[in-house]
Amino acid sequence: MFPNVPASIPLYAELMFDGNDSRGIGVLDKVRRREFTAMAMASVVLAPDLARASVTPQKISIALAAKTSLFHLPLVLADQLGVFKNEGLQIDWLECESGLQALQLAVNGQADVVSGAFEHTLDLQARGLNYRAFVLQGRAPQISVGLATKKALAMKSLSDLKSLKVGISSLGSGTHWLAQQWLFKANLAADHIQYVELGASTGHLVEALRTGLVDALCHIDPVMHYLEQKNELRLLADTRSLLSSQRMFGGPMLCACLFGKGEFLQKRADVALTLTLGVVRALHWLKTAGPSDILKMVPSHNWMGDRAIYLGALENVRDSYSLDGMFSKESLQTAWRARANRVSTDRANWTTLAKTYTNEFALIAKRKFNS
Repeated sequence: MFPNVPASIPLYAELMFDGNDSRGIGVLDKVRRREFTAMAMASVVLAPDLARASVTPQKISIALAAKTSLFHLPLVLADQLGVFKNEGLQIDWLECESGLQALQLAVNGQADVVSGAFEHTLDLQARGLNYRAFVLQGRAPQISVGLATKKALAMKSLSDLKSLKVGISSLGSGTHWLAQQWLFKANLAADHIQYVELGASTGHLVEALRTGLVDALCHIDPVMHYLEQKNELRLLADTRSLLSSQRMFGGPMLCACLFGKGEFLQKRADVALTLTLGVVRALHWLKTAGPSDILKMVPSHNWMGDRAIYLGALENVRDSYSLDGMFSKESLQTAWRARANRVSTDRANWTTLAKTYTNEFALIAKRKFNS
């Protein structure tokens, strides 16, 4: 696709940690001059090729859960805007029941890239698996915790929440982690909660709440907003906006991103760059897109049968989307701390964080779009 891209290009813009820093998180903001020059040259070389589709179409498999949700909207919009098709990239969408299942497909070699929560890369690196996030879609998890309205009306305080059955996509997925973070913030004992794995099917989630299979849901929009608008659910907490996410985590957070093996990013750097350019293009498009633009671009089956509710759900999360696809050091550190709350001991350390992402491709996209 991009004939001038070398088979292996270095990963330039990483966080680097100074072991002499007393906090263990001293960040060296300077990128080596030679590497920065190489990166700038790469962006100049690549730019003309971006306007030309490849003679031989390339194929890529992307695993993700809840593709119709707002969580993956920038990636879906990039596809709908025709960015990938124009560059000769054919995507095989591997739709899964949870983020953990999507992750497993990648580990098993069945998926090249995962669209999912950033914290997965921390877990993978802790297991000695070299996976890196390469473009950010969301600056907040967009996940809410909601209680069935009937149960909420009978509740006087959070201390009444005992033996609560909470629906999540699966154990080890972003919905599970957010539920754990909510318990931590609310000072509720873990034994008050029974997690019920429901997958990502919208119909199944709605039915589980309506039939009493679960007392509460921890999930993403538009399904949570839909149930809230239908007065079937009352929110206990959410991370839909930058502000609500910061309240939950104590700092700027990040979540939805694309990640793949380090080997993939080296050998198929052209594909990773195309994916990044597509997502960043979609992020720019979202900044000015109006309701009619959104409805024309987003497939109608994503709306849950109600355009107004879908647009309302989008409005709730709109400021949570990344502005430029870049990973900031503050949000990375917040993600690290959040993970430390749920994982007490493993092989991860501060050095691990530097290996979980790269801003290389997003920097090239930033140059292209002048953001």
